[in-house]
Amino acid sequence: MGLGPRPRPQRQGGEGPARPRHARDPDERPRGAPPRLEPEALAYFRRAQAALKETPPDGQERGLLVRNVLEEAGTQALALATDGAGSAVLQDLLAVSPAAPLCRLLTALRPHLRLVACHRSGAHVLQSALLQLPRLLGAPRPEEEEEEEEEHRSHERLEELVLALGADVRDAFPLFSGDTHGSFVVRTLLQVLGGTVLESEGARPRGPQPRGRRAPARDSPPADFAAPDAFLSLLREMSAGFLEDIAVFVTHKVSSLCLQMALRVLSLKLPQDCARLCDAVVDYLSARDPSAEGSPLLLFLKDQTSSRLLERVLLVSEPPRLQRLFEEHFRGQLRALAAHPIANFPLQRLLDAITTPQLLSQVFEELSPALEAVLARGHVGVVTALLGACRRLGTHQPRALQLLLEAFHCAKPPSRRQACLPLFASLLSYEVYYELGEEETPSEHQAEAASARPLAEVTVPGSLLVQHLLHFSSPGPVAASLAALTGPQLLALARSPAGSHVLDALLASPTVTDKQRRRALRPLKGHYVALACSRHGSRVLDAIWSGAALRARQEIAAELGERERELLSDAFGHHVARNVALGHFLKRRQDWEKQQGAAAKRRRALSAVLGD
Repeated sequence: MGLGPRPRPQRQGGEGPARPRHARDPDERPRGAPPRLEPEALAYFRRAQAALKETPPDGQERGLLVRNVLEEAGTQALALATDGAGSAVLQDLLAVSPAAPLCRLLTALRPHLRLVACHRSGAHVLQSALLQLPRLLGAPRPEEEEEEEEEHRSHERLEELVLALGADVRDAFPLFSGDTHGSFVVRTLLQVLGGTVLESEGARPRGPQPRGRRAPARDSPPADFAAPDAFLSLLREMSAGFLEDIAVFVTHKVSSLCLQMALRVLSLKLPQDCARLCDAVVDYLSARDPSAEGSPLLLFLKDQTSSRLLERVLLVSEPPRLQRLFEEHFRGQLRALAAHPIANFPLQRLLDAITTPQLLSQVFEELSPALEAVLARGHVGVVTALLGACRRLGTHQPRALQLLLEAFHCAKPPSRRQACLPLFASLLSYEVYYELGEEETPSEHQAEAASARPLAEVTVPGSLLVQHLLHFSSPGPVAASLAALTGPQLLALARSPAGSHVLDALLASPTVTDKQRRRALRPLKGHYVALACSRHGSRVLDAIWSGAALRARQEIAAELGERERELLSDAFGHHVARNVALGHFLKRRQDWEKQQGAAAKRRRALSAVLGD
């Protein structure tokens, strides 16, 4: 690959990582500076990184390059891992490394584990190395017997190294968990030991949020792999380490993140250990201020660090424990929690975790009368989570919709209900949306004036709210309001990043009838080209096309064909034209109709099979 022998750096002197004075202090960091990577060595590894990107991904040449470069990296692994640029090179190499070179690198780094794990660049290298376990342990064995035996030994050695690293972390658990960079390594190690890789949740800002701020992401589905039994045994030992220092892990801002990850992994792999940890967290916090009025837990629901941990406890709790938590700590406090800038987030997680109609009824009865006040505080996530619970369990849906109509001042007179969807989507009351000012008696809805008004900006929380309502068992009022939009208003909704998902819900909801869908989508006729030439609108048009009957497809294709040149000159329009087979439609229409008819029959047959 044009990579000649690299210059050998002179041996660096200096101290190794000093032993911390108190192994149990999570704020203590290892002392001693890592060795410096020589410029000549860094240049070599950068050339190797560039060569790696140029080699074919499945070629033998790539494997040879990775092995050779990682062998060189092992001679000064510590300097390379703790260098900003060198760390990036190592991560690229580790992503395609076989087991044997990875073992050599981990062997070289293990004596300096504290220094590497608590270093801003070294931590990323250890994370990347650990995250190769799913790929390597699940990889097919080589066909040749000699290679198979060598690979088997490498896999066994890799498992031993991970267990050894895990034991080292366990022996200084608070130190690694309490370090800003080391905590990332601990969280990755917990996932690997549990045989499941979870996407880390991004930091979510607390306090009041600007209107339209993107809602916090929910957990993604785990990616499981076959972890050895010894991994689960070590995971159980590490979970016991949380119990030994529960005060540190509950109250320390960084250490708490490791406990949250442990709860996620344990809930999937060792549910009994997860239950013990949950009980320990709640018992510790409940005992902190026994003289407080009401539940002592309320104080910690309003604390930034503890509230995040309690959110995770709520999400992993089984129904009986969740019911007990509500009765002992939440009952009678829901309105106050919903109004608090921090405590409303744990309340949202409580609503997300509800799986029994009994608990939802208790929560709904207490919280629902305060929906308008909660919306006025800007805590739309609480309302969205409540609607999500109603949708999920199929209860309290008519009452929830009625309360929303009242909160947005469009329940009375009945003519105002026609405007509910724009109000919900924009999170504006009727008077604010239509600039009416204060009224002693609510006025009738003026349909003509509403039709002439451009659609207000659709917010992300408002879009989520409408999506839940469209999946209710009786979505008629919301579907009727959607059908009342004019063509330009519906086009604006479809071209909106948040509003386009409202139409996705309309098309996907099993409770919206075909007649309601056709009525709601009819105003888009005459706007298909504008829809196709939009990033989000083109996606909506694709979804409409997928569920359209032959006659509807003919109408769409005919309208698009009138402006074929404009469509093909646009990046998104070109995609739509290809999806519709527009050229085929214009030149060989009969063949196109036969193909579309056959495709429709296949879709109906598949739907019948899936329906059965």
